[in-house]
Amino acid sequence: MTFDALGLCAPILSALADLDYEKPSPIQEKAIPPALAGRDVLGCAQTGTGKTCAFAAPILQRLDARPVRGRPIRALILTPTRELALQIQESFEAYGKNLPLRSAVIFGGVGQQPQVDKLKEGVDILVATPGRLEDLHNQGYIHVEKLEIFVLDEADRMLDMGFIHDVKKILTWLPRKKQTLFFSATMPPEVQGLVDSLLTDPVKVAVDPVSSPVEVIDQKLYYVDRGNKSKLLASLIQRPEVKNALVFTRTKHGANKVAGDLQKSGISSAAIHGNKSQTARQQALADFKAGRVKVLVATDIAARGIDIEELSHVFNYNLPDVPETYVHRIGRTGRAGHGGTAVSFCEFGEKELLAPIEKLLKKPIPVVDGHPWPMEVFEAPKRDQRGRIVNADDAEARQAARERKKIRDEAKKAAGKPAAAPQTEKAAASEAQKKETPVSKRQKKAAAVPAKQEKPAQSPASGKRKAAGYRPSRTLEEALTAMEPHWSEEERRAQKQTEYYRDPLAGDVVMDATARLLAPRKPAKAQEPPAKQSGRKKKKPNPQSVSPAVPEAQKRAPKAQVQERQPSRPQADRPKRNRKRRGGPMEVVLRLGSQKDSTEQQGSLMKPYYFNPDED
Repeated sequence: MTFDALGLCAPILSALADLDYEKPSPIQEKAIPPALAGRDVLGCAQTGTGKTCAFAAPILQRLDARPVRGRPIRALILTPTRELALQIQESFEAYGKNLPLRSAVIFGGVGQQPQVDKLKEGVDILVATPGRLEDLHNQGYIHVEKLEIFVLDEADRMLDMGFIHDVKKILTWLPRKKQTLFFSATMPPEVQGLVDSLLTDPVKVAVDPVSSPVEVIDQKLYYVDRGNKSKLLASLIQRPEVKNALVFTRTKHGANKVAGDLQKSGISSAAIHGNKSQTARQQALADFKAGRVKVLVATDIAARGIDIEELSHVFNYNLPDVPETYVHRIGRTGRAGHGGTAVSFCEFGEKELLAPIEKLLKKPIPVVDGHPWPMEVFEAPKRDQRGRIVNADDAEARQAARERKKIRDEAKKAAGKPAAAPQTEKAAASEAQKKETPVSKRQKKAAAVPAKQEKPAQSPASGKRKAAGYRPSRTLEEALTAMEPHWSEEERRAQKQTEYYRDPLAGDVVMDATARLLAPRKPAKAQEPPAKQSGRKKKKPNPQSVSPAVPEAQKRAPKAQVQERQPSRPQADRPKRNRKRRGGPMEVVLRLGSQKDSTEQQGSLMKPYYFNPDED
């Protein structure tokens, strides 16, 4: 059968011919006709079978047949990975180059403004990953009220990556009446439930048995110790039959390490994983496709969706935990019926992972003997308290992450200090100052102070208190003592020569010390109206806190007499000083429940507490 028999229009057939597409693949042959008819399609097929063309060509033809004004989003393709989204977007541009339709792709990891600009211009077809789609929708840049076709690609991968809940949320935005094309390599129960709720009378298209490997791939297994994997990998890649290779590792740290080891062996390589920026990932993938890099080392983020034509070899540096992941990995080679080779390394601790893979394949993987680095370590793998295997690569990755975090913390700590050279000079100067007398040090400090200095220099006593942590004073004597520097007479004379000297017994200093004592230690409760306060029993005053100006007889007067002599006045008749206190610094402290004292405020906290003769 040819593409002409599938009912595709001439512009699309011309574009497919330019891409050297001669006849459709099984998935394209079975999925394109019902998709053109507007039916929902459920496709079960392995990667590399031509699924993108199976839904892209019908979408282009259906949208072109019914043009609309304003270019609203009429088709949405949801994919799990950025690389797959880019690849699908490239396919839409290639298949629809002869049509007036416009497509765009959005994904995370890059700035959103260029993507927003394309959306504002208007797009007919949007390819997106769940995270960025939801983000831009919440910002009001995505409108899907006029959506006609929805495609969910790699649905099982969405489940593996934890996107299934995001997908369900996105489905609530979409119109109920639409065509849905659903593709998945496997059909776990969660995905099957999504199919039942999303598709209406779908046409089921299954090409290969679920999770079966491509038969044309030549699979090999090497038993090798963990420490010799890099040596064996380099020797195999240097063979002439290896044109290019995709290497899968268990961890991101392992991907960087393997790529570095290959570079040391003279093999051009690049790593691609989730910690890499989107720009770095795209550049590494582009270099690999262009042949500038021979080896691409990746984690399972690249196990699906990356379409690399004529990939000769896939290497499983670490065996995967999930048997289906092995199938997706080796499916990167042997695409479109071409041959390919999949090589897997297995250390003694990974033998438990090999058995489920061979059970899924329903046959053992051929073992290669006689290589230079045979397995010599037969120690049982370590297990945790629950009996699970503690993978050495995972432990190494965690240790590397801790070391990187330690380096970052040290760098942040060093960033807050002067450079290393000035620190050395200061250390030398401090050692020299230790040999000097205290008087000479104080005199040098006083001489080094500029003529006009806004902030006073910090005394040694206050520096010690700051280093030990601030503690509110409990008595007035303690507050005054804390504020007074412990200077000798000669030091005091030297300090008085400077402009910033303050007498510890000066009035404003005493006020601030008193404010330190009176600063609240707990948030004050909201005051009740004066009418309610008048009936409340007043607290007995502290004899020590009575002002000296009050006569001794008044101190001993009965409580009722004191109240008669000092009757409460209405709010309007109160002095201005009371109203002026409202909104002052002390009220802010009471309202916020702060422990700050007068030394931490710009002005003295005691000013609102004293009578101003000019006002009264």
